[in-house]
Amino acid sequence: MAALGWLTPRRRSATARSVLAGEASAEAARKTAQAGPVLEAAEPEEAEAEPELEELEEFPVAGDDLAAAFFDLDNTVMQGAAIFHFGRGLYKREFFQRRELARFAWQQAWFRLAGVEDPEHMQDARDSALSIVKGHRVSELMTIGEEIYDEYMAERIWPGTRALAQAHLDAGQKVWLVTAAPVETATIIARRLGLTGALGTVAESVDGIYTGRLVGEPLHGPAKAEAVRALAAAEGLDLARCAAYSDSHNDIPMLSLVGHPYAINPDTKLRKHARAHDWRLRDYRTGRKAVKVGVPAAAGVGALAGGAAAAIALHRRRR
Repeated sequence: MAALGWLTPRRRSATARSVLAGEASAEAARKTAQAGPVLEAAEPEEAEAEPELEELEEFPVAGDDLAAAFFDLDNTVMQGAAIFHFGRGLYKREFFQRRELARFAWQQAWFRLAGVEDPEHMQDARDSALSIVKGHRVSELMTIGEEIYDEYMAERIWPGTRALAQAHLDAGQKVWLVTAAPVETATIIARRLGLTGALGTVAESVDGIYTGRLVGEPLHGPAKAEAVRALAAAEGLDLARCAAYSDSHNDIPMLSLVGHPYAINPDTKLRKHARAHDWRLRDYRTGRKAVKVGVPAAAGVGALAGGAAAAIALHRRRR
């Protein structure tokens, strides 16, 4: 892929592969956002802890076309990890076997119990997904992705975070998802929520067929920051006027790029960093603002573990 030439000076922690991944993601995001109108979003459900918008003072600023908002997806906008839900849907359609679904179920249970992104778990899931989709058409996976969203993802959107995104939309600003999930999956979710578009991991395709390889690397950590930087440059945004939202300390590079960083459902490391840097916090897992919560909530642990066990039991019944 040709260099896009969009980037401003970047941190030394960014590798050539993360820069390539970021540029590819930004290019894909702009193309899909320009390809057609954003679908009308359903009204967000009532949340236990609605964001107290009066605390945002005059932010987001209505009519500020130099500002935009960037939202991490997994455990920020949606409970759990999109790629695991996607894998569950592919299994239902017989893309792979029971032993692979059992691994997806365990990874999803671990992710939700721990509440953090483990790079080894996420890499394993991505490698599995790439091997599964290799040889399939991009259009086929997009169609299936729409169905999987309705089956497994729609009911897992955090209403509180959705309301924050809507506040930016109501102010006339663009709102982008930024995620390590495949860009096709992320784009479907963004459109279903009425957002502008999505930055995601770009899987290589030739003549509309997946090769099983990535462009650069997964959009994770520094690569997310590179994608946001590239998109901001292409869109003419002022990052000092933009906002970013995430649950994970892995996204500190992205959060540090913008003038308005938010920690949403934060893991322990991000919570500590956010407090040290006076970033705003929101925790929709507890029904209370994170500023009043000392540790992540542990409620529902048994139910989550039981859900993984039930998934495995379901496969056994289908034998």
